Amino acid sequence: MKDTYIFGIESSCDETSCSIVKNGREEIATVISSQIDIHKNFGGVVPEIASRHHVKNITIVIEECLKKANMKMEEMDAIAVTYGPGLIGSLLVGVEAAKTLSYIYNKPLVPVHHISGHIYANNLVEEMKFPLIALIVSGGHTELVYMRDHYSFEKLGGTLDDAVGECYDKVARVIGVPYPGGPTIDKWSSEGKDTYKLPIPLNDDSYSFSFSGLKSAVINLVHNEEQRGNEIRKKDLTTSFQNTVVEVICKKTMKAIVDKKVKNFIIAGGVAANQCLRNKLKELCEEKNVHCTFPEIKYCTDNAAMIAASGYFAYKLGRIGDLTLNSKSTDTLQ
Repeated sequence: MKDTYIFGIESSCDETSCSIVKNGREEIATVISSQIDIHKNFGGVVPEIASRHHVKNITIVIEECLKKANMKMEEMDAIAVTYGPGLIGSLLVGVEAAKTLSYIYNKPLVPVHHISGHIYANNLVEEMKFPLIALIVSGGHTELVYMRDHYSFEKLGGTLDDAVGECYDKVARVIGVPYPGGPTIDKWSSEGKDTYKLPIPLNDDSYSFSFSGLKSAVINLVHNEEQRGNEIRKKDLTTSFQNTVVEVICKKTMKAIVDKKVKNFIIAGGVAANQCLRNKLKELCEEKNVHCTFPEIKYCTDNAAMIAASGYFAYKLGRIGDLTLNSKSTDTLQ
């Protein structure tokens, strides 16, 4: 059987990335140009600055990826690109680059939803088994998705306000942790004690999440302690915060697994790199004899390998776009 090579492009936020993936499973080459150091000065991603740097970097990243793989664009079977959701200016750069390559080299253009990319990052670790529950946790998303087969997405629930990664970054800013705050909070939480009382957000039997109240509780706690002249025990606060987040995420995830009677679970997105969350989910899945897959840390944050992996299955299913493809800042996974 002939191998299928997909060239993937990802530019939904602040990473410009290109990748070549074979048969949806094997990463041949990936190049990522990150802007973290640039946006660190602002405490978060500035959309206009991000899009300008994508314009500056996209051609270089494409060329470097092909060079790294020692391959030519003519050898690709299709061009897969993130069309949304994300920052519209950033998305446009990747989409226009993909459309240009598709036109010049006469290659099929495959639109890929950003969340499906995160989900299919797991296929780069091991072949996905169905049916399964996927937990997507990142700076922009917190969702539970049921999948019967490839590209069969049934959203069970998601955040009603802040995404969990967004909540981490805002809490980090309040307690003085540099951007991006997630990795530091994860590290500090293992060194502190759970001594602060925080509310468990949307602690019900739904599949919905809400993190704005937890964020506000931390902000109010810090403000009140400062007004009283008390020192904030930062590591203890990060422990209490993270334990609360992990508790509610795990509770709703395991409910979905039990309700849908599945034996396969995957996690995806930037917050999937969180060690506390990984360890707790692994422990709970083992208790219920559920097979769980965790993507490598390098596949948790935005990258084009996950877009190419997802694009492979979209391509095989005939989900092909054309040169009218446009970017979408918001879009439903389907």
